[in-house]
Amino acid sequence: MSIPTLEELRALGAAQQPTYTDLAARDAAVERLRGMPPLVFAGEADQLRDKLGAVARGEAFVLQGGDCAETFEGVNADNIRNKLRVLLSMAVVLTYAASVPVVKIGRMAGQYAKPRSSDTETRDGVTLPAYRGDAVNGFDFTPEARAHDPQRLLEVYHASAATLNLARAFTQGGYADLRKMHAWNSDFVRNSPVGAKYESIGTEIDKALAFMDAIGIDPEEFHTVDFYSSHEALILEYEQALTRVDSRTGHLYDVSGHFLWIGERTRQLGGAHVELLSRIANPVGIKLGPTTTPDDALAYARTLNPDNIPGKLTFVTRFGAGKIRDLLPELVEKVTAAGVQVAWITDPMHGNTFATDNGYKTREFDDVIDEVRGFFEVHRALGTWPGGVHVELTGDDVTECVGGGSKLSAADLAHRYETLCDPRLNRAQSLELAFLVAEMLRAR
Repeated sequence: MSIPTLEELRALGAAQQPTYTDLAARDAAVERLRGMPPLVFAGEADQLRDKLGAVARGEAFVLQGGDCAETFEGVNADNIRNKLRVLLSMAVVLTYAASVPVVKIGRMAGQYAKPRSSDTETRDGVTLPAYRGDAVNGFDFTPEARAHDPQRLLEVYHASAATLNLARAFTQGGYADLRKMHAWNSDFVRNSPVGAKYESIGTEIDKALAFMDAIGIDPEEFHTVDFYSSHEALILEYEQALTRVDSRTGHLYDVSGHFLWIGERTRQLGGAHVELLSRIANPVGIKLGPTTTPDDALAYARTLNPDNIPGKLTFVTRFGAGKIRDLLPELVEKVTAAGVQVAWITDPMHGNTFATDNGYKTREFDDVIDEVRGFFEVHRALGTWPGGVHVELTGDDVTECVGGGSKLSAADLAHRYETLCDPRLNRAQSLELAFLVAEMLRAR
């Protein structure tokens, strides 16, 4: 299978794309990207596909999380370490409390672009292009910052390379050693409402590790972690330029990340995003919102996974807490009846966003949990496997989502509202989510 050209993809129609005025600069940036080394290796993507195959069979669970939109400014050791730490801590809770293998996927090292509901933004009578993520333009409300700049695609590549390099060092170089779990979260244990529960699990794990040490068992899995990168495959120039032929197999891989997904706004059947991801051997996902019909889902499966390979395709549902119990059952039932091999994951964030009276875009923690609970209830009733959660989170103590054990209110949002796009769960809320999901897995 050949790599589709950008001209072929654009001819199919592509939503949510940058508008570059300097086409020569765009073409030069794309050509430079085509010569760059891979950010990930095809064999790593194959390993992730196999792990997601276990999820599709009901033998493992996915934890996927990270920033709504990464920023170039956020590419530093503290920020990357904190995100990794909260994800790995959540995975420890899920693995130990629910006794299920957890596939760990970061929403990082490539999540620099965001679709927007409007092409423009108006402030005080001035209208400028909307901020579409650092991959496209700047956040400052000036004509210069908001211009769509193809040079930023090269910055995305370098920022992603730096993030992956540090993530690999952390997860393979001893930082992720299971014995260091208490050190990761000593301040959290002291200050969080669910800190005592976390401390209890940590103590149990320490006892189990001490026992295994005593009888001479010390597997490699205690010291390193398999960690994978993912992002929405949004900007065609970037993803097409990083799609390569694998020398081992002759198959195409998008080497910008291990796992790529198609968003709710770009999942047009016959459109450019579905076409590009139908060509690659990476595991891929597609966001399914309230307007998705069972026939749509089956058509996506035929297009994106025609050989019905377990682990190749993941459906990420994002209905909202008030709709998931009504809309998800028919979707799961008909996809399952058709024999489609797919991993089901819930995104409980994007269907539960609202604006507060004091002007902040936020999410209610209880709504997030309720959508996850509805996801589990539907799968339990149908005898299918609730395969994972996909959340927007940060390792920092931000105040962006209301509720949770700390009972953040709308007034609290002003303290540390730092996201440039959508609100994220903070560290305490993320770990609280992990405990609640672990209870749901145990109950199942």
